[in-house]
Parts: sequence; structure tokens; C-alpha cells
Amino acid sequence: MTTIKIGVVGCGSIARHRHLPEYEANKNVEIIGVCDIAADRAEEMAAKYGAKAYTKYEDLLADPAIDAISVCTPNYLHAPVSIAALNASKHVLCEKPMATSKEEAEAMIEAAQQNGKKLMIGHNQRFVPSHVKARHLIESGAAGRIYSFRTAFGHPGPEGWSVDGKESWFFKKEEAFIGAMGDLGVHKSDLIRYLLGEEIVEVAAFVENSSKANSTVDDNAVCILKSESGIIGTLAASWSYGKEDNSTIIYGEKAVLRLEDNPEHSLIVQYIDGETVKYELGRIQSNEEGGQSSSQVINHFVDSIIHNTVVPVSGEEGKRSLGIILAALESTETKQIVSLKEKQLI
Repeated sequence: MTTIKIGVVGCGSIARHRHLPEYEANKNVEIIGVCDIAADRAEEMAAKYGAKAYTKYEDLLADPAIDAISVCTPNYLHAPVSIAALNASKHVLCEKPMATSKEEAEAMIEAAQQNGKKLMIGHNQRFVPSHVKARHLIESGAAGRIYSFRTAFGHPGPEGWSVDGKESWFFKKEEAFIGAMGDLGVHKSDLIRYLLGEEIVEVAAFVENSSKANSTVDDNAVCILKSESGIIGTLAASWSYGKEDNSTIIYGEKAVLRLEDNPEHSLIVQYIDGETVKYELGRIQSNEEGGQSSSQVINHFVDSIIHNTVVPVSGEEGKRSLGIILAALESTETKQIVSLKEKQLI
């Protein structure tokens, strides 16, 4: 049996709740190194998972036994740590958003190619059962031509999720780069691309800081997106929703698909002829209590290494999903519709 030796850089909430427990649950994985600038966090996770603790990621990357790493740092470190790891001949699973600019994303992709290593971005919404089923229905033509959509991801904010609470890096522009749009909006930009099976080519947006008093990043955003075939819809990302909303609705010629819009049925398909089909496919991952089911990201990453297959969410995919967010930021600043093709974001 092949054993992949893993290191995790960053021991905050995403590592504690997703990466580390999911690696531990994978029979083909051994966690041998964890790193955090806060020594107590690194030591706590090292003790829990039988790993070695580091406070400098360069020292962790110097261990030749490590095959692959997860990058679970604040956003501004995603690219530097990922590139260093790839140059150290490690496969990389990087949290989203993959980078803070198009140039950083391209540098990550180039490093993976030059070193012959895998680079995967942690867009877990592609693996949610309701989303997978909806994509199959759209691909099969069951919904007919798609006309429009609306997708939203909002909750009360990362202070209830981050290990640092209200002092979290999530609220600091120099570390986070972007706020709710990077934390939540990029999930939905990736999901819409996945569901529709085509690229978003134009973006208009309002990205605002309106609900978090001590934050220097956005916390409320609404975007209008247009796909290459002319499908138009809205994407909302917010840290001001009193209860979590992680829903998507697809409006088609033959049916309306309601994804994660009902507490009992993760997918409801309302056909134009009057038939309604309700699916119970399992709960979507959530920041709320009881919502930490497996994201499947770790298993896909490990399998791609073991079987030397293409990762399901490549660096190129991550760059395109990031591009929508970068275009939204530019649209807010310029008050103009932004073409992703003109900006070379797709």
C-alpha cells in the first residue's frame, strides 16, 4: 500500500476542521509535519496527529520525506508557500483563493509545471452531491437551455469560525487581500463555472465594506455575471447573514434546479410540465454546528498523487475562478463592466 507523507502549513480552523482530520481518515496518508508561526498551535496539532512541529515553513519543506503539503495559511501567503513547496519537489493542495493576483496564480502554475508536481486548489463545492447531480442534469439536457442563475454564500462572519475570532487575519487587508469575496464568493464563482460548464466572460459588481466595524476588507458583495453563451445571473457573498445561506438556483428552459435551498432536500428539480423531483443527497459542508462532513478534497488530492492522475481542480481552474473575483473588485473600483478576456483572466 502506498503511503503519502503529508505536511500542513497553517494550523488554523481550516486545517483543524478539514485538512488534518481528513488526512488522518485517509488510510494512504501519514501526517509527519505541521507548521504554524504560533508555536503552541503547531505543537498542539503535532501532538494530536503524531507529527513534528515547525514554526517556519522553510524548515518543514526541507524534510525530504514529505511528499505533499496543504497550504492553510492567510491568503497573502498562498502563493509564496505553494511556490516554495513546488520548488522543493512537493505536491501542493492550496486553499482558496489560490492567490492575490493573476500574476501570483500564473507563477504557481508555472512552478508546478517546471517541477512536475501536482497543484490542486481546495474548491470543495464541486464535490457536494447536489452540485454533482445538478451538473449531470444540465449536461444531459434535462433542464434544457440555461437562461439564468442566482447563487449566494453568506453567514455571520469568520469571527465565529477563525481560531483568532474578531482579531482574525480574515479582517486585515494586508493578510487577507479580500474579505467575503475571497472567503465565500470565490467558492461560488468556481461552482457556477463547474455547473454551467463554461466560462464567465463579463462581471459587474458592488463589493462593499458595510457590516464589520473593524475590518479593512469587503463584507458584502453582489455581482452580475455573464457567461460565454449569454447566461446571466447573480452571485452574492456576505459576512452579514444572520443564518448561513449556501444556495444556488438554476433557471432553465425545461426546469428550475434548487440546490441547497431546502433543509430536507439538497436538490429540488421543478420541471416546467409540473413534475417536481426531490433529492436527499446529504448535507453540504457548513461552518455551523454539525456541518463538518468530509469535503472530499483531501481524498481526491491523495488519489491523484497515488494514481498519478490529473487533479480535479487544477491551478488553471483556480486561476479562472479567482479571475471572476478580481474582475468584481475592478468593477467596483471603476464602476464599469469588466471583460475577463480583455484582462486575460480566462
